[in-house]
Amino acid sequence: MAVPILRRADYLIASIQSSLSDSEVLALRDDLAEAIGKARARGVVVDVTALDVIDSFVARSLRGIALTAKMRGAETVIVGIQPDVAVAIVQFGLNLEPIRTALDLEEGVTLLHEATGGNEDGR
Repeated sequence: MAVPILRRADYLIASIQSSLSDSEVLALRDDLAEAIGKARARGVVVDVTALDVIDSFVARSLRGIALTAKMRGAETVIVGIQPDVAVAIVQFGLNLEPIRTALDLEEGVTLLHEATGGNEDGR
């Protein structure tokens, strides 16, 4: 199942709706890298609210998405990490640097606004 990627001003929003296979996570990375160039996006929000598990592969892939986006000129914020998932990530010592996180979509867009110097509409 492909992850929808929506555009909001200068930002892209990818909302993961259900658990993804490893190949779907890699496809999301590739799709976002391409979409950043096409949209000339300055930021990406990846919403993981629907995920009740983030394993080491998904955590590394989210990190890879952030690094790939950075190489394409866009900042990345991951939003919606569930409390139990956050605890598990910490307990397993998964390294998510340099990923920025925010509680929800609105906070994520605000964080991108601050990181990119855009206005409230993302410009």
